[in-house]
Amino acid sequence: MPKLPLPAASDAPGAEPEKTSRASNPSQVMSLSKMLAILECFSRNDRALSVMQIAERTGLPRPTVHRIVSSMRAIGFIEQDRDRERYRMGLKIFELGNVVLANMEVQREAQENIAALVRGTGLGVHLGVFDGFEIVMVDQQAVQEGKQNHVITLESASVHCSATGKASLAFQPQRIIDRVLAQGLPAYTRHTLTSAEALLAQLEQVRVRGYAVDHGESEEWRHCVAAPIRNAAGRVFAAISLTGSKDIIDAGAEADFANLVRRNADDISRKLGYVPE
Repeated sequence: MPKLPLPAASDAPGAEPEKTSRASNPSQVMSLSKMLAILECFSRNDRALSVMQIAERTGLPRPTVHRIVSSMRAIGFIEQDRDRERYRMGLKIFELGNVVLANMEVQREAQENIAALVRGTGLGVHLGVFDGFEIVMVDQQAVQEGKQNHVITLESASVHCSATGKASLAFQPQRIIDRVLAQGLPAYTRHTLTSAEALLAQLEQVRVRGYAVDHGESEEWRHCVAAPIRNAAGRVFAAISLTGSKDIIDAGAEADFANLVRRNADDISRKLGYVPE
C-alpha cells in the first residue's frame, strides 16, 4: 500500500494549538482596555479634553495617555483641536457608529411588533438604543390622520426623564449608572426626577416590575410606558415604549399598556436570540 502523508503537526490528533494568538495576548488586551477607557472619557458634555484631564479620569500616567492618544489620532479615532491642547472623538468613530446602526438586528426584528402595537393601540411607539449616556431613538411610528406614519430619525433623549431611557438604564452596571448621575439630572418639566435618590429608587422599581414610566417628565402632556430589550447574551441594550397623552395612558390604563409593551419587548428579545433562564 502506498504510504499516506503524515498530517502536519498542527493537524495531528492531540496537537498543541498555537501558543498565543494575537487576540489573546494580554498586553494587547490591556492596550485595548486603555483605549476604551480613554474613549469613555468623552461625552456630549465633555466633547474636548486635554491629556491631563484624560489622565485624571482614567488614572493612567500622562505619558501613557499621550502615547495612546497619538496612536488613536493616527487612525482617526481621536482628533486634535486647533489649539493642539485638547482632543475630541474623531470622525472614524462616527462612521463606525453609523455602520453599527445600519446593521442592528433590533430594527429589523422589531418592525412587526412596532406595527402591531401602533395598530392595536393607536398610540405612538418608540424604539430606543442606549448609547452609554443617552437613549437614541432609532425608530418611531404613530397613527396620523388615520394612516400609520413611519419615521426614522436619530434623536436622542435623556435617560433620566424618558421611559425608554429608564427601562435601559435600570439594568446597566453600577458604573454606568454612576456615570449618568455624574452628568447631572436637568429638569425639563416640573415632574422631572432631578435627585439621584429619586432616580435610583425608580430604577429599582423598574427592575422589580419589568417596565418604566414617564409621567410628563420630558413633556408635560406626554405619558409613556417602556420595557427593556435584551440581546442574545441577555444584556439590556434597548427598549420599546408606548407614548400617548396623559388622558389616555392614565393610572387606570397604565398597567394594561405596560403588560402589552412587556410582551412585545420579550418577543423582540427572543427574536434576537435571548433565551430566558
